[in-house]
Order: sequence, then structure tokens, then C-alpha cells
Amino acid sequence: MAATTSFIIFIIMMSVVATTNSLPFVVFHGIADNCTDKVSIITQKLTNWSGSEGYCIEIGDGYNSSIYMPLMNQTTIACEKVKSMSELNDGYNIVAISQGNMVARGLIEFCDEAPPVKNYVSFAGPQAGVASPPCSEPEVCSKLDTLIEQLGVYSQFVQEHLAPAGYIKIPDDIPDYLRGSEFLPKLNNELAICRNSAYKERFASLDNLVLIMCDQDEVLVPKETSWFGFYPEGPGWANSTVLPANETMLYKENWIGLKTLVEAGKVQFVNVSGRHVEISDSDIIKYIVPYLNGSVTLSMVESSSSSI
Repeated sequence: MAATTSFIIFIIMMSVVATTNSLPFVVFHGIADNCTDKVSIITQKLTNWSGSEGYCIEIGDGYNSSIYMPLMNQTTIACEKVKSMSELNDGYNIVAISQGNMVARGLIEFCDEAPPVKNYVSFAGPQAGVASPPCSEPEVCSKLDTLIEQLGVYSQFVQEHLAPAGYIKIPDDIPDYLRGSEFLPKLNNELAICRNSAYKERFASLDNLVLIMCDQDEVLVPKETSWFGFYPEGPGWANSTVLPANETMLYKENWIGLKTLVEAGKVQFVNVSGRHVEISDSDIIKYIVPYLNGSVTLSMVESSSSSI
């Protein structure tokens, strides 16, 4: 019995210990945050549990830059930082939190001559946009509401001075969204006149995409945006059922290669219990760590997948 128990413990330990060819990973934090404090703790936990070296990529000063710097500028800085890190030359993995997913995906799609991203873990990311300002910090909420009310979310000033404005997508104002939003339409390849095949090819080249949704998320509206789900366009959207990813035009027409990844079995749709960006250590070990240490198995993929 003792020998059997020891063997089981050994197998469990080996499941979270990195293989010799583990790649480094980078972390992108969310709005009104920085790479110190809790994000540094998360990064260190992921390093300890995976055995892979992790780096939090800071943009500007962190807190203020995440609120006020346009997302395209943030993405450009992230691109240059990643290309300057020799540790990432052979490829790397990404873990992104909330708004950090906009920078992470921009990095994957827009960054020329960058090292390849292998696995991308999106935690509570506004992938399909949000129908109302993402609000959890009182300071951010107040400034967002005031500027949007006075100038309009798709005005040039708001787009250039509030990062979250770059992924607000009001379902009954799509023409203004496509004309005025300076980030998400490009990221999701929604602009028919300038759809870029390179963005699709780069995103579809991922080895694995893990989309984690928090089941009690009230910051992202709808919460299903974490899975690329969104409201149908047009009046009455607030009372409409959210479209799952595979019923959206982004998926059906394969604008960014999401359909390609799904059909190849490379996408995991994960639902965890908690509010926005809340996740237990056990769920981190179960759903994130395997994609950082090269220990992903078919059984792990099957157990973490949920139907879209």
C-alpha cells in the first residue's frame, strides 16, 4: 500500500513538473493593474508549478498606461519588448488576464518578425468586445462614463485616451463602431475592405488556445465574450440571448482563424466558478499549468472542453 501511494504521489508531481523542453511564458495583466503585487505573485506561482520561466510584460507605468494608453500603442510596445527578449527566441507561451488579452492577441496577430507563440491562455478576456464599459475600479468607471457621455465612445478623443474604448462594441451601433473604434475591428478582422490574411494565419498557427470564462463575471458584458460569444446586432440586444461563438460571423466566415483552431481540436472552452478574474489555485493547476510545461494530454483537453 505504501509503495502504491508513493507511486501515485510521484505521478501527480510529475504532471505539474516541466519537461526539459518547456518554453518560457509571458503574462499580460488587466486594466488598472501592474506587474507588481498580485500579478507578480500569480506569475511566480505559475513558474513554481510549471517549472517554466515566466515574465510579466509591463507596458509603460502599468496602472495608468493600462487605462489611458491606446491599445494599439500598448501592442506596439509589447511587440518590441518581446522581440528584444532573447529568452523567447525559440518560442513562448502567453497567459493574459482580462484586458491584457487585447494586447496579447494584438501581439500574436500584428507583431512582425516576432518569435512564435505556441500556447495562449486567455483568462476572462473581452475577445468579442463588451457591450458596456468594463467597470470594476471606481476611478475608471467614473472617467469612462463621463467621457463617453460627453463625447461618445467612438469619438477620436475617447479612442485615443481611454484603452477600454478600443474594445467596446455597442450591438445597435455597429456602423459607428466599425468607423470609429480604433482597435477591436482590426483585431477581429471585421473590416471587409481591409481584412488581413496575415492576422488569421498567425492566430490559427497556435498549438493551443485556452479560453477561460468566469461564470459569475459581471464586469464583462456579456461574460461569454471570454469564449468569443456576443449579442446579436441590432435593437433589443440587451434582452437577446447571447450568440455562442460558432453562431457569430467572426466564426462562420473564419475571420481570424478561430474556426480553423476549433476544427483542429486546438481550442479549450473552460468555465470556472467565480467573479471577474477569480480563479482557484486548483483550477490554475488544472487548466493553465499544463499549457506552460508541455504536459498537455488528450485526457486533459477532453476534461477541460465545453461545447460552444
